[in-house]
Amino acid sequence: MFRKTFIFLLSVCTLQGYGRDYNILDFGARADTSLLSTAAIQHAIDLCSSEGGGRVVVPRGSFKMGSIILRSHVDLHLEQGATLYGSTSIADYQPLKPTYRSLRTQTTTMQLIYAESAHHVSISGRGTIDGRGHVFKKLAVTDEGITRPHLLRFVQCNDVTIQDVTLRQAGCWMQHYLACDRLRITNINVFNRNNHNNDALDLDGCHDVIVRGMTSDSDDDGITIKSTSPRLSENIRISDCIVSSHCNAIKLGTESNGGFRNISISGIVVKPSEDQSQRFFGRERGLSAISVEMVDGGVLENVSISDVIVEGTTSPIFIRLGNRARPCWEGAAKPGVGSMNGVYITGVHVCGASSYGCSITGLPSHPVQNVWLTDITIAHEGGVSSDALTALMDHVADEKSADYPECTMWGQLPAQGFFVRHAEGIHFRNVEIEAIRPDARPLYVCQDASVEGAE
Repeated sequence: MFRKTFIFLLSVCTLQGYGRDYNILDFGARADTSLLSTAAIQHAIDLCSSEGGGRVVVPRGSFKMGSIILRSHVDLHLEQGATLYGSTSIADYQPLKPTYRSLRTQTTTMQLIYAESAHHVSISGRGTIDGRGHVFKKLAVTDEGITRPHLLRFVQCNDVTIQDVTLRQAGCWMQHYLACDRLRITNINVFNRNNHNNDALDLDGCHDVIVRGMTSDSDDDGITIKSTSPRLSENIRISDCIVSSHCNAIKLGTESNGGFRNISISGIVVKPSEDQSQRFFGRERGLSAISVEMVDGGVLENVSISDVIVEGTTSPIFIRLGNRARPCWEGAAKPGVGSMNGVYITGVHVCGASSYGCSITGLPSHPVQNVWLTDITIAHEGGVSSDALTALMDHVADEKSADYPECTMWGQLPAQGFFVRHAEGIHFRNVEIEAIRPDARPLYVCQDASVEGAE
């Protein structure tokens, strides 16, 4: 009797945990990329959610669709060998404007898969979602998401899981998570190198996030944490990822309106893309391995980046407190200068860097505060002669306080290691800088800065 009761209870718990399966073939989807399966897939999602939740199953085969909207308690599950292809016609994408207010929701945008105010929603399985974003041409400076669709966009969702899938070829950003709570992204593969603004991952004002085991190759930024509204990005753990990027591999910013708090990033390998045949942005070896940027107000506190291995980068570490002062939305008041206090960078080992150098820069009366750099080795090209030193010092004389923050904003820096300006409590411990060719620049140049260990 006990055994029968146990089996019955186990069955009930299993059903409650996973619900039933809704195979998209049963709703009229066809494994034929000449036909649209959007309506069939959406019907399966809507019914699954209305009946209490479960898995919407995409079986082996190739399916074409336009925009779909995920609902609460739905797991979009792609079996191995299944591929969802985005339509190549913009007419098949649904224009949507989130109710959540931020810099990134001022206009109506399009995306292949969208969710807003949903909870317990997921995408899983070993299949592929391919946006075929190369067909959507860049028509304007700000056309991302408008004429070039995102692949995934989740707004104000809770308990979101993205696991095991392969994501390919968005029209712009691959995945944008805005103001989401309890987000889990594990063991996914991302390839996004077919158009402009091809980021791999954008976390924007999200709380309680775990990202683990992502392998990505993107034309634009790789792992990106933003804050495009007054809501901070906080309590985020990112680990065990492999990142290739023509731009910034690990980046906090540029948008920083709310700020960043309690961010832990570790166990990252940064390497060049295996295919360098096409580039829309950045540089072949990438711009920076680590960028920490506060230029639109906001508060940055308690950010830890550790155990990073880098092969090839222009400027390994770029830390910038500036004053671009872009408001959260049109008509909002301009933010004041933000603050940066508490950055811990440990165990970073770089080979094949260019001779640009690294920088930690604030503004007069607005210093970067309390940065610890420990157990860091950087091998760079070197080759800067003494004749160039005066010109390099002249280049950095301009504060460029309102400029877009980029590691190349001053060109080659006057220090082969770190240029530090307007900073307090900067600590270097066991930092080694090696020039492959003779380099006349000092290892450190410090201006209006209190620095320990910069000999």
